[in-house]
Amino acid sequence: MYFKRKFPNSRLRRMRLNSNIRNLISEFELSTNDLIQPLFIKEGLSGTEPIESMPGICRHGEDSILSEIEALLEHDINTVALFPVIEQSKKNSKGDEALNSSNLMCQTVSEIKKRFPEIILISDVALDPYTDHGHDGLLINNYVDNDETLNILKQQSLTLAQAGSDIIAPSDMMDGRIGFIRKALDEMDYKNTILLSYAAKYNSKFYGPFRDAVNSASSLGKSSKATYQMSPKNKNEAIHEVAMDINEGADIVMVKPGMPYLDIISNIKDTFKIPTFAYQVSGEYSMLKLAIDKGWLDSDVMLESLYSFKRAGADAILTYAAKEISKEITNK
Repeated sequence: MYFKRKFPNSRLRRMRLNSNIRNLISEFELSTNDLIQPLFIKEGLSGTEPIESMPGICRHGEDSILSEIEALLEHDINTVALFPVIEQSKKNSKGDEALNSSNLMCQTVSEIKKRFPEIILISDVALDPYTDHGHDGLLINNYVDNDETLNILKQQSLTLAQAGSDIIAPSDMMDGRIGFIRKALDEMDYKNTILLSYAAKYNSKFYGPFRDAVNSASSLGKSSKATYQMSPKNKNEAIHEVAMDINEGADIVMVKPGMPYLDIISNIKDTFKIPTFAYQVSGEYSMLKLAIDKGWLDSDVMLESLYSFKRAGADAILTYAAKEISKEITNK
């Protein structure tokens, strides 16, 4: 005998019948406006140089960086984050090259803004690309000295603002640096220069490929950044860090890494309602990209991973897949 089954009035599958309906009721969307492409610029390089630990990603020479910016704009990627790879001979214990107004970063920023004034440039502020020990600040008695480092970071920020950076992004995790930099920028009439704080930057093992990309891994060796970057075990501390940076003048806060810290992104966004960025770091990108290239995962997992950031509350995402994903978004 046939028995008619009873169902509740709400059948959720009704809203999944076809792609148009699914798109109509999407809770979150991802657009090219949400994507920020990190770029590596290498001193003395002509053309591009592949980064072995980051499939599909290259270091750019001063000639090719302009072509890459043009290509990104054509893909509707309007924001990039720049990271320098300087000559080893220019590194020292104090990171003096960071303060050179004619250094690689300043020249690159100036040239890009001259050629593409519409692009939004995010410039990293930290000393690790410039120090021979690979740390983000001044190393004194084998300890990264917080207060001595602040003076250098302030000057580095002013130099980058003067070169034309739209957004200054301190990634060093020194206490008090946001207030120190904000005050200096305002005093020098860079009141409209935006401060993006790496507010919750964890001492993560997902940074390995990035350190290869900027040639800081060999300098850092087995040394740890645990005395200034956050412990992966902590959550409430992230709220404390973000609150401090907002009070000191941060316009945007960022969580780094991304996917292992989605709970942190969500908590920060819910608590402060401030523009919140996420960084899908090199290790996250590389493990997904390698699995895709090997055929172990479908290529859609990269896009799926970015949706997780949007669900968590991220307003924008730094991802090495930005250019690639922009094609998928455009063709959807």
